[in-house]
Amino acid sequence: MPPKTPERYHHGDLRPALMREAHAMVREVGLDGLSLRQLALRVGVSASALYHHFDNKNALLCALAEEGFTTLDHVVREAVGDSSGSLRDRTLRFVRAYVGYAAAHPEIYDLMFGRSIWKAGEPTESLRSLAFSTFRRYLDYVAAMDPAVGRGKAGLRRAQARWATVHGLCRLMIDGVYADGADLAGMTAAAADLLSGASD
Repeated sequence: MPPKTPERYHHGDLRPALMREAHAMVREVGLDGLSLRQLALRVGVSASALYHHFDNKNALLCALAEEGFTTLDHVVREAVGDSSGSLRDRTLRFVRAYVGYAAAHPEIYDLMFGRSIWKAGEPTESLRSLAFSTFRRYLDYVAAMDPAVGRGKAGLRRAQARWATVHGLCRLMIDGVYADGADLAGMTAAAADLLSGASD
């Protein structure tokens, strides 16, 4: 995409514009190709204006990850808000919503849980706090769907294992192991069976 003609942004308008364009760049060139200089050119602002909002690339990546956690939490919350149906039905809605987000936003999902921030970068305190609170809500969703998970430390470990199953499915999909739609649908259903204790 060619650089935009320089624009004047009202206070508070530039950060959302930078975030929207950063998302577009991530889809087009991946995380490694995301450059603050190119981002400023594409939005049509000076580098100094961009640095007013993001000190460096790590800060931008953390902001993208925060937005990802917020969006995923909203998607999952809507899915688990429907308490109708059997345990297997509720579990399938949860798994489909979670995997569906990862399928639609693979680069951001990879950023949220990958090495770019958590190992190679430096997560901000706001990202750490949001990621922790969101993850705990995922565990609460799992426990609420299946009371057999239980509470306390043992219940926490069982809920973590259930989440790890769904996360692993997302990783296999993002890495191309389950690229075929039919395979992914079958694995999603199988994961719901496993997590809910259902059987054919």
